[in-house]
Amino acid sequence: MAGTIVSADWVVAAAQQEPRWGWAVRVVDGLIDDSGPTDELRARYGGDEFCDGAGCVLLPGFVNAHVHLYGVLAHGVPAPAAPVADFWGFLDDYWWPLVENALDSEMISAAAAWVTAELAVGGTTSFFDILEAPNALPDGLFAQADAVAGRGLRAVLSFEATERMGAASGQAGLDENVRFVEACRDGSAGGGGRVSGAMCIHTTFTCSEPFIRQAFDLAADLDVFCHAHVNEGVHEGHWCEEHHGMRTLEFYDRIGVASPRFQASQCVQLSPREIDIIAESGIRVSHMPLSNCEVGGGIAPVLELLERGVTVGLGSDGYLNDMFAVMRGAFLLHRAASLDPGAISAASVLHLATEGSARALGLERVGRLEPGWHADLQLVELDLPTPVEAHNLLDQLVLWRSAQHVRKVMVGGDWIVDGGEVIGADIDELRAHTREQAARLWS
Repeated sequence: MAGTIVSADWVVAAAQQEPRWGWAVRVVDGLIDDSGPTDELRARYGGDEFCDGAGCVLLPGFVNAHVHLYGVLAHGVPAPAAPVADFWGFLDDYWWPLVENALDSEMISAAAAWVTAELAVGGTTSFFDILEAPNALPDGLFAQADAVAGRGLRAVLSFEATERMGAASGQAGLDENVRFVEACRDGSAGGGGRVSGAMCIHTTFTCSEPFIRQAFDLAADLDVFCHAHVNEGVHEGHWCEEHHGMRTLEFYDRIGVASPRFQASQCVQLSPREIDIIAESGIRVSHMPLSNCEVGGGIAPVLELLERGVTVGLGSDGYLNDMFAVMRGAFLLHRAASLDPGAISAASVLHLATEGSARALGLERVGRLEPGWHADLQLVELDLPTPVEAHNLLDQLVLWRSAQHVRKVMVGGDWIVDGGEVIGADIDELRAHTREQAARLWS
């Protein structure tokens, strides 16, 4: 079977492997079929299409482990008249009434169409999204999926079920997730098999114990993970101590849901015992370094989690969706927080943004460019002012490359970005529609 050979000056097959000079990969039927020196592959497969990535590095596509597509509509939204004093105030006085409660299906669709283009052009090939729009139920998630499916990305979509607006609203959120997971599996949700669903709840302070148990039971029945925001700031841990007599993850452990099925995002303010629970139970974690700064949540103890063998992925939280910027944030913040310039390497943060995130989301054979793995890849320009060598390539990528340097992106053997532009997308039209819907939201 004929394939496509994709070459580059350098190939990074996996974040923690040595970069290879003058290398290429062969793509057949959506998978990496072979790899080796470019000249050898071209001689071996003379009938293949050839993509010349001269001047570029070829690396796995990014996996954004946590995004809120609708979040783009809130960029610049007017703040409440009274200053927000704490995280609870941020949610109760600002985020819930002015953003999430006001969302409708048209807004959700516009945001999804814009942000998926933004993700694609920046080298992201897979992502996990959390939608909370209680007044867009039912079918808000399906409206979002229609926009996502046209972009060609791998996507895990979920609705963030919460009882903050009552039990009926919470149940509607759980039901939405169940229907969506089932629709993805029978093909009626679209996406060509690249879109799937998961279970999702908000937090302990907006969800009762029976509700949380129900969500995890449904996730087990469907064989999907269950996501929750955990200790994004100091509020949730203190709330759990006051209402349950224990910290957040101690509560989850007591009710029997701390397990590898639990996908916990944020995990910023953790006690030593909570770190133990994550490590011992196999909970998977997604880390959002930039958005944690934006809301004043703090700096998550990611270095400790990694030392304990925890599966950790990297996400944007819908704040800055350029994964180069997110990697750079993780690289710099954890060095500063630990007072150690060698605390985390460029290879480590690239791993978090690729294979680490894929593992956190349960995506199989995603995050490497090796035979048998999905052909999700990106070509990134290396027109740097200093020589690029094996010992400095990853540092150059993390510190001095951005989304604007991505030239081509492939997902499952299909090119979705060429020449730095999203194939089949009218960016001006998408931007205009998103602005229109943002104005509706703000009003």
